[in-house]
Amino acid sequence: MTQHTQAQKEIAKKIDSDTVIANWKDWRWQLKHSIGDIDTFETLLGIKFKPGEKDKLKQTLEKFPLSVTPYYLSLIDAEDFRNDPIFLQAFPSPKELDIDEDDLEDPLSEDEDSPVEGITHRYPDRVLFHISNTCSMYCRHCTRKRKVGDVDSIPTKDAVSEGLEYIRNTPQVRDVLLSGGDPFMLPDAYLDWILAKLREIPHVEIIRIGTRMPVVLPYRVTDDLVKILKKHHPLWINTHFNHPREVTASSREALRKLADAGIPLGNQTVLLSGVNDCHRIMKRLVQKLVQNRVRPYYLYQCDLSEGLSHFRTPVGKGIEIMEHLIGHTSGFAVPTYVIDAPHGGGKIPVMPSYLISWSTNRVILRNYEGVITSYKEPDSYEPIYCDRKCEECKLQLKLDDAAEYKSTGIAKLLADNDEVVSLVPEDTERMERRDVE
Repeated sequence: MTQHTQAQKEIAKKIDSDTVIANWKDWRWQLKHSIGDIDTFETLLGIKFKPGEKDKLKQTLEKFPLSVTPYYLSLIDAEDFRNDPIFLQAFPSPKELDIDEDDLEDPLSEDEDSPVEGITHRYPDRVLFHISNTCSMYCRHCTRKRKVGDVDSIPTKDAVSEGLEYIRNTPQVRDVLLSGGDPFMLPDAYLDWILAKLREIPHVEIIRIGTRMPVVLPYRVTDDLVKILKKHHPLWINTHFNHPREVTASSREALRKLADAGIPLGNQTVLLSGVNDCHRIMKRLVQKLVQNRVRPYYLYQCDLSEGLSHFRTPVGKGIEIMEHLIGHTSGFAVPTYVIDAPHGGGKIPVMPSYLISWSTNRVILRNYEGVITSYKEPDSYEPIYCDRKCEECKLQLKLDDAAEYKSTGIAKLLADNDEVVSLVPEDTERMERRDVE
């Protein structure tokens, strides 16, 4: 059991002097006492904003509301809060009201690519399923700021049922990503119902969940929740760590529970100016993630959502960071740097170039150290011309699972993958009698 920090004890006492510190790890207590106004934020953190600054902050909250869990607040370094990466992600900035001419309310055109409410169908074989529009914390860099705090946009059960029906009637969908908001804001029983309904659909092979709970409210990952998730394999979870300081003892415990339940974990980081736009920070983050069995998946260029211009970096900064990761740390610790293209163009990889030049039979490459080398291509490669006549193709197009080793004799009875339980000689009198009967 991890010990509570002094900051956590002091914040809990300020919230409610009668609070038992054990309540700190009750995720419902955390949600009940989420901080949604500047005065409470100041009191709990022991800081003060100047009157003029406070007025601007309140104006910001009128458009983009504030909500942060006591847990996440406790991670802020109050002595240097203005530069603190936790503070910058959790607390509003008047810069959010600076709307650039290129900013978009719905930069990814999720609403336009929505055949029914709650479903975004952009890629051929997968859909994004919005099942919750509430979060335990309102991230200041959220790409869906248009929906944050909008109680009218919370999906109803009828809307979720309509989304399930769309998936059921669209057989090309093999992968469903549950998103929001945060799906883990839903009650256990309701989430269990949605997962069970998806599992009933034969063509749904994979279910994914996108959540920031392990980062901002790790106590939500309860034993009961994990038991529910285990029932619906194959299930994948992507979380959202942006800075090494977010990997705490409590978040490690949440990740351990999920990983021990056999759930593959990935992470999607957003590149944020003033938060993590440094190769040292990013390298430490990805190394901490893999240490906790989380595979860095994407490094996102900050979207063109309204009010995010102060968070955006040049694309060159992301390329620079990737140059310091590729070859400099384990390959599976290196995320793919992507730009989620405006107007629904989808994720486009933007990576350093290692292919310098090429000719008809040779390519020139460089490695992470700057070593330049050549790779000789085959002189006699005969490409297989695809005329769409698959039945005549030379390639073996048997795409189903290969049959495992076919054992015979006594080995057949010993084989775990063979259901035969007895060997009976053919053409015996007993077998002939059976044929007659």
